[in-house]
Amino acid sequence: MSKLIQSFTQSEKLNFLLTNRIPRRFLTTLMGKYSAIENRYLTRLSIKIWKLFADDLDLSEAKEPSFKSLQACFIRELKDGLRPIEKDSSVVTSPCDAIIGAFGTINQGRVFQAKGFPYSLQELVHDHELVKPLEGGCYVTLRLKSSMYHRFHAPIDCDVNEVNYISGDTWNVNPIAIKRIEKLYCKNERAVVQLKTKKTDQGLVIVPVAAILVASMKFHCLDETLDLQYKGANKLACSASYQKGDQMGYFQHGSTIILLAPSSYQVCETIKSGERIAMGQALLRLVE
Repeated sequence: MSKLIQSFTQSEKLNFLLTNRIPRRFLTTLMGKYSAIENRYLTRLSIKIWKLFADDLDLSEAKEPSFKSLQACFIRELKDGLRPIEKDSSVVTSPCDAIIGAFGTINQGRVFQAKGFPYSLQELVHDHELVKPLEGGCYVTLRLKSSMYHRFHAPIDCDVNEVNYISGDTWNVNPIAIKRIEKLYCKNERAVVQLKTKKTDQGLVIVPVAAILVASMKFHCLDETLDLQYKGANKLACSASYQKGDQMGYFQHGSTIILLAPSSYQVCETIKSGERIAMGQALLRLVE
């Protein structure tokens, strides 16, 4: 049954129609409310249905053996020690478990979401002063599947003084949509966070991008949850210091994180598009 459903939904045209040509914001809000319902029987049934569509869902790594809601399953923590952190101080680690998407050099303020689908960093982050120092640097796109661990961590020792929340749409961010919707990341709900480091004056930038069904992000440095119901200020001041590997927050569903770095960093040679990477593994390296 599971293989039949997956074969049916893997049709690109059908998958795109099912996950995008629908009332995205309405269904996202509805799913957010549904996933928050605390009922163990409903949660068990929901997880069983979820596994029909995601046979790689592995809950054996979860710190808690059971969940009071579907949301609690989405944002589950892992058992201690399951994601060792690369200790080399010259290395920037992956902030999350993910599938590696497009990556490369930032050229004239432009990067790619897929071959033939460029977009400008200015459209993505809405901050010229943030974009300018990144010219000639590098970027990596990290896609979190819905079945993956949804928490994201500091990729390097850093300070965070502000989170810029940019409201938008809730397109699916799977490869099928990425190949069809131009400038998709510039259209979706997202947050822009500068990571100030002692290694380089420019710092790094991470851009968590939300997606359909539960477009919601929680940063531990903020009291507010950033979702479709949020109506507050876009730029939220905070004061947080992180060591590499510290938890920064979580998505309440699968999504994407775009990591941007100045020219003092380069993408590690081990990084390959389409491959899986675990939180804490080497992603970028400081150029000597």
